[in-house]
Amino acid sequence: MKWRLKSAAPARLAVALLLAGAAFALPCHAQDGMTKPTVFAPFRADAPSCASPPGLKRALTFVQDNEREFMQGVRRGLSLAAKSRGMEFSVALAHNDPRKMIEQVDELRKAQVGAIVVAPVDPNSLGSALKKTILSGSYVGMVVPPPAITILNAPQYLTGKVLGAAAAQYITKRLKGKAKVVLLTHDSLQFLAPRFTAMRDALRLLPGVTIVADISHVTVTKDGGRDTMRKILLAQPNIDVVLGADTVVLGALEALREVGMARDDQFLGGIDGEAEAVAEIKKGGPYKASVSLASPIFGYALGYYSADWLEGKSVPKAIDILPHALTADNIAQYETDVSDPVAVFSDPPKRTRYLTMYGNICYDTRADFVNFPWSSEKK
Repeated sequence: MKWRLKSAAPARLAVALLLAGAAFALPCHAQDGMTKPTVFAPFRADAPSCASPPGLKRALTFVQDNEREFMQGVRRGLSLAAKSRGMEFSVALAHNDPRKMIEQVDELRKAQVGAIVVAPVDPNSLGSALKKTILSGSYVGMVVPPPAITILNAPQYLTGKVLGAAAAQYITKRLKGKAKVVLLTHDSLQFLAPRFTAMRDALRLLPGVTIVADISHVTVTKDGGRDTMRKILLAQPNIDVVLGADTVVLGALEALREVGMARDDQFLGGIDGEAEAVAEIKKGGPYKASVSLASPIFGYALGYYSADWLEGKSVPKAIDILPHALTADNIAQYETDVSDPVAVFSDPPKRTRYLTMYGNICYDTRADFVNFPWSSEKK
């Protein structure tokens, strides 16, 4: 027996349902993506294109955890990419509220925004909303944790090793091998913990070093660093070295200055290459080094690839942002590069100084999205 449609309406309805529920047309295993740690091959820029995601707006939103300088750098890079690729750009600022961020991601998916880049407040609680967004066809770029179409990470152990080695060298040469050290860590964020393991490993080689405080914060803010340092100074007023993210170390510097305990022979060092940290290094004083992760440059890269995704092109599954130790001797070139991320990304030799791309994924293969804590350091 043959069945006939009496009108075109049911056919149109079927097509509409297919597009609206594209995520559910994927295999069952696709709901979780790639959960097994995998080593990705180098990114192939010439990989075949596939279908463009249907029904999505050519728009990019930065789902931003807070307004610290590092994230403002990501924001600037994303906005420049959106402008250069003809995309609408907006920001959804969560103010460190994980519940608000979940609501924002859900709203963006329902509004059919084509691409989001996320700096998460609480990766665990956000995972379900992100997977739904990925399976609906939108591009999801993540700063460090999964799940993502493109996951951005740094070689975290190497990042911490660069800063730890600089501090150890300073202690050996300038402090005669002896120092009281404060570590303002983020061990509560498993994805960043290796950088602090590397710092401890570097300091452990110096018998004259005592780590007087090793404290992890849930959120990364300047106020948090200042308040924590105030408490540490009540018990340990003579501190020689402070290491952590730039934001919290800058807060610690404020606390030291408040009580007149900041000294030019101290070594304060951070990670992120924030503008205020760079300014402190340039003028001399306690702040001696910052490990740059060039957030405007990787922000531009994520925004650029989000536009490629919406055009049906293959994009990287993972991007390494390579750490660079900034000192008074090499800051000028760094400032030139981060002031113009478009020029850096457009120049392959310059780009490879900051970024390495891995793997390939496009809309048709989105079932293989990254859903494990990727790192280029894991072999």
